Amino acid sequence: MAEQGYAIEQDLKEAEAMAKSLVPYVHEEPLYGQAGGGGFFSKLPSLTVGALLMRLRRLEAQRDTMTPAQQSRLDAVQTRHSEVLKEWRMHYEKKMLREANSRLDAMGQFFEECNQNPRSCAGNYGVEASRRTIVQELVLAMQQMGIADDDLQTKLRAVDGKLRRYVQPSDFVWDASLQPYYPQRDFWWLYTRPQAQ
Repeated sequence: MAEQGYAIEQDLKEAEAMAKSLVPYVHEEPLYGQAGGGGFFSKLPSLTVGALLMRLRRLEAQRDTMTPAQQSRLDAVQTRHSEVLKEWRMHYEKKMLREANSRLDAMGQFFEECNQNPRSCAGNYGVEASRRTIVQELVLAMQQMGIADDDLQTKLRAVDGKLRRYVQPSDFVWDASLQPYYPQRDFWWLYTRPQAQ
């Protein structure tokens, strides 16, 4: 998982591949696309709007620590993203809502696992922390874009209520270098872990 052993260069490389593949991804049916056209054996994460938004926000937050070449590459990714959003806004919004709902629905399996096997639940928490973080990135972007969806907010509150039952406070669960970009108030699940028993 890239959030352990985090490196700006890897995040930037993944964001570049995702931005390059936004079209035709954004107007096609599949929710999960292939970044950079790497195919089944690609080492890049799957392309989704939320996965790209997560990388763009934290890369932008780290802009001052980048080399001029990295800043230029980030500018190109941001430009590409903005162009696609402008041209395909309706499709983009639909993908955002679909992804947020899908990721929240998928967390139901994690809650079942926590009920049946707490040790496994604790061991798999990193995946759920990433899933919930990507949902938050989508929610933050929707707020900025003026997109309101009451059903999504209701589902989000219900999922968070369940998640809080299985976790307890902990140190930041991702690479410590990312902590400044994930305030506990907005990303509280990154500061919790399930009990292993």
